[in-house]
Amino acid sequence: MSGSGHPAVLVGNFALPHRTRFAQHRHRVHQLAWAAEGVVSITVEDAVWVLPATRALWIPAGVPHSVDGGPALMRAAYLRENPHGWTAPTPVAVSPLLRELSDHLATARPAPAARARAEAVLPDLLDPVDTTSVRLPTPTDPRAAAVARGIVDDPADDRGLEAWGRTVGASARTLARLFVADTGLSFGRWRTQARMRAALLLLAAGLPVAVVAARVGYRTPSAFVAAFRQQLGVSPGAYYSGR
Repeated sequence: MSGSGHPAVLVGNFALPHRTRFAQHRHRVHQLAWAAEGVVSITVEDAVWVLPATRALWIPAGVPHSVDGGPALMRAAYLRENPHGWTAPTPVAVSPLLRELSDHLATARPAPAARARAEAVLPDLLDPVDTTSVRLPTPTDPRAAAVARGIVDDPADDRGLEAWGRTVGASARTLARLFVADTGLSFGRWRTQARMRAALLLLAAGLPVAVVAARVGYRTPSAFVAAFRQQLGVSPGAYYSGR
């Protein structure tokens, strides 16, 4: 793989202080990114992936994306080749072997032949997982945007559109229309997505499911788990185990 004299896989660690943000950028090579410690989130257009230590995101070369996180240790592998031909961001399970191999490539200094052998193994460890991103497009209308900010700040806020309308100076019907027009999502669906994004960050921080459910506006843990499974395709436990 390294016949050109340059490594085919470069792996680096990036310490992210509290609330670090890398504004939208792109790479000339393919990237595999995740949080070796803590949690990071990666945004591509209006899709957000929250990545703990068990879940990585394959980002094809040239795809614009931004990164938020911290405190965390972000690990990124940069690959010149695209062994699986993935042309869209793809979630990947971080197995113990992938984690150890990436750590070896990031911190050790193997001889060229040994490094080439290790690099050759890494693509075989990229196992895609069947989960979806959280779409959270921001409304452009100032009134709907104010509602969206309020929900992001407090996902447990249960106010309906009529109550929000009294706050931002618009009718419930107007707000409902604006959310669909600006985001492609109904207000209810948008709020669920906002709650899921908040929940992913809280779960990654190690909070129990019951606590997370209450903090993001669900009356019972079972209702939260059902909503999580419906939106992301797996239970919270399966998401963070990497299955």
